[in-house]
Amino acid sequence: MELNIEGQKQEFLTICRADIRREGLEDLLGWLEKADFFTAPASTHYHGGYAGGLCQHSIDVYQYAKRLTFLMDKAPSQESVAIACLFHDLCKVNLYKTDKRNQKINGEWKEVPYYVIDEKFHFGSHGGKSVFLIQQFMKLTTEEAAAINCHMGFSDANPNTIRDVGNAYHQFPLAWIVHVADEAATFLLDR
Repeated sequence: MELNIEGQKQEFLTICRADIRREGLEDLLGWLEKADFFTAPASTHYHGGYAGGLCQHSIDVYQYAKRLTFLMDKAPSQESVAIACLFHDLCKVNLYKTDKRNQKINGEWKEVPYYVIDEKFHFGSHGGKSVFLIQQFMKLTTEEAAAINCHMGFSDANPNTIRDVGNAYHQFPLAWIVHVADEAATFLLDR
């Protein structure tokens, strides 16, 4: 999959600067530019497993979440939606590397590149690591932190925390929105 990575990066930065007024945003964006956020895949094989997939997935989650907020009587602020959606997967920054494997293509074996996980910063939960990374640059509200922490839903929860994820969705509508938007972007968009 070939993306216009520079155009996508500009779209991401434009959304951030239009919707987010939080102190520390520019420092966070500077870190993302130095890291591999704009060129990284979103995963090795589940979704967005191509260069630029992480940034594209983040924009897609944001777009789905904006649609979901129209269904709510009392929607979270646009700033909170942007923060939680655009930064929910920062745990994947500098997570992947390219390796090579043999694959049969048109009856011939060829060496092809693919992504593998190369974790350098072990922190624990997927969402919790994203919350930690964001807060190195910018303060999050409790609702934003809960939304990012619980965006994986019950798939990222151990049996002791499943109830907590459900309770977070009841207490913080943004948490449910980010989870549903993430699922929609992951499973409904085929790039």
